[in-house]
Order: sequence, then C-alpha cells, then structure tokens
Amino acid sequence: MIRALTPRDPAEQHRPATTLELLYDLVSVIAIAAVTAGFHHAIADGHGIEALPRFIFLFLAIWWAWMNFTWFASAFDNDDALYRLLVLVIMGGALLFAGGAGQIFETLDFGYGLHGWIIMRIGMIGLWLRAAAGSPDHRVTALRYAGGIFIAQLAWTVFYYATEPGSTAFFVAGAFCFLVEWSVPPFAERANGTPFHRHHIIERYGLLMIISLGEIMLSIAHGFGLLYEGTADSGVIVTSAAALVIVYAIWWLYFCEKDHLAKMDFLYVFNWGYGHVFIFGATAATGAAIGAEIDLAAHHAHATGAEIARYLGAALALTYLALWFVRDRVMVLPASRRFAMPAMALVMLAAGLTGLPAWAFALLSALAVLWRTWGVASPVRQAHAPHG
Repeated sequence: MIRALTPRDPAEQHRPATTLELLYDLVSVIAIAAVTAGFHHAIADGHGIEALPRFIFLFLAIWWAWMNFTWFASAFDNDDALYRLLVLVIMGGALLFAGGAGQIFETLDFGYGLHGWIIMRIGMIGLWLRAAAGSPDHRVTALRYAGGIFIAQLAWTVFYYATEPGSTAFFVAGAFCFLVEWSVPPFAERANGTPFHRHHIIERYGLLMIISLGEIMLSIAHGFGLLYEGTADSGVIVTSAAALVIVYAIWWLYFCEKDHLAKMDFLYVFNWGYGHVFIFGATAATGAAIGAEIDLAAHHAHATGAEIARYLGAALALTYLALWFVRDRVMVLPASRRFAMPAMALVMLAAGLTGLPAWAFALLSALAVLWRTWGVASPVRQAHAPHG
C-alpha cells in the first residue's frame, strides 16, 4: 500500500505511459481545448492580437502543470496507494483550473484557478517530500523542488491579489512568476539530476503533441459538421480538407524520427524539454487559426482571409522552427534535409504575410513532409521498434 518513494531505473525496459498519466492528460485536453477555442473566436472576430497574450499566458500555465507532474513521474513513480492519492489530488486541482480556463481567458480573473493551483502544489510538494525521504542521494534535489514550488506558488498568490487582471502590471508580474517557476528545475537539478527515463519522456511528450494536434482535429470536425447542418458550401469543404492535410503533415514531421531526445547532457535536455512548449503552443494556435479559416469559409468570421492567414502562417512557421531547434539541429542528417524545417518555416511565414488561402498552406505542408522525410522509415514502424 505504501512503499518508499525511490528512483526508478532510467534504463528500465518497456516503460510505457501509465493509465494514471493518461488520465492526467485528459485534464490537459480540457484546458487546452478551452483556451484554444477562445483564441479561435478572437481571431475570427478580428481581435487575435489582443487575445494573443491571454493565449500565451494560459497555455504556459497548462503546459507547466503538465511538465511538473510528467518529469517527476518519469523519475519516481512507484505506483503505491499514497502516490496515486497524491496524483489524484494534483489532478483535482488541475481540473478546477481547467474547468474555468475558458472564463479565465475571457476575464483573466483566475481566482478559482488559483485555488486549483494551490491544490496541485500541495500534491506536488507532498510527492517531492516523499522523494526526499525515500532517496538519500536525491534528498537535496527533492527538497529544492519542494521549496521552489512553495515559493513559486507564494509568488502567484501575491501576484493575484496585487495586480488588476489584464493590466500591464498583470502581465509583467505574471512573467516574473513564470521565471521563478522555470528557474526551479535548473536550480534543483544542480544538486543531483533526477533519473528520468529517456524513452518514457519521449513518449509522454509525443502524447502531449497528439493532444495539441487534437485542437486542429476539433476545428476540422467542426467544419465537416456543417455538412450535417446543410450550411457547408464548397469553400468549407475545401478548407476542412486542406486543414486535414496540414494536421497530417505536422504529425508526420513530428514523429518521423524515433529518437527525439538525441543527447543526454543537461543543456540539451533543458532546451529540448522547455523548447517543446513552442511546438505544443504553436500547434494549438494552428488549430485556432484553422477554426477561424473554417469560420471564414462559412461566412461566420469578421476578419478577412489575409488577416487569418497571418496567424496560420506564423503558427506553422513557429511549429517548424521549434521542431528544428529541439530535434533536427543536433541530429546527423543528410545535407538535403538538414535545414528543411527552418526553410519551410520561412516559406510558411511568407505565405501568411501574403495572405494565401488554406489550400495553399496544405500544399506547402505536403512539400515540407516530402522534403524533410524523404527516405526516412515510417514513424509507425519506428514506434514499434524495440527501445534497446
């Protein structure tokens, strides 16, 4: 029922994501969907620039909550009853935040969300204190994590009561709180690095990528749903089909290489782990832009096609560039594929500034897949290859 919370073996064979981790991911699905929907409607209404800081602010919060749990679980999950209960506490707090994510996006008043974060922190601090007690080698590291999380939550609490939602001080203070959050792992890991499982982390990141891709799928499903309502014309069908090509292309490009985490030195792992937020966020933003494109095709948007195209082009460009940064730039690739991603990022950005329609982005996405993955083994076959 209750065992010492000792480190997992980082070389353990066949370490898949657990059902508890997958249950936790459902909370992230709800939160990301709410925030992306808010950004989608803002883009379609012509207020995307005003909504962008809100989207970034909330997406960072959702991603960070996922990060805190994911990396801890990779290193210390012993699946005893107390571990499960503490994770369920974290999940309950995360769901309290996720349930109000849409309202927080509209008002930036995260009162109940703050309560959810406090509940999450109680669970995370409890887990780190258990790790400190169960692993003498990682005692200092675990105590630094526990103390850092407490200080970060204190900063968020002061921030909430000291600033007006949406004000300049709100975003400045929020940025400071995020810096406090992000500084905790580098400080804690200096004592003794936590023994995360490499292939487990790669899988967990892949699963969050699937969740982010789900936001594009949701927008596409909305477009196809207009067929059943009898309100979809050829423009809606073409845009939805084009969006399907775009999401398939992002999936193919992300999962075309089995070994995402090519090196294990601290700086690279740090850049890989943190840099993924740009991939996740940009992919979700692509879903918001696709939703606005479908609204435009259905004559439900107030923004022009050129305005919406800028968001789609920028989101795809950031996705490609971030993927190059966290993966391709350190991989040994043929010269023909080495700079495919940054080159296509520039192409997508130019397409957005030019105001091209969704079908043009679909053609460019297909070109990106051909350029980057020509001669690379199927990602599905690689996923079933032994980890070794």
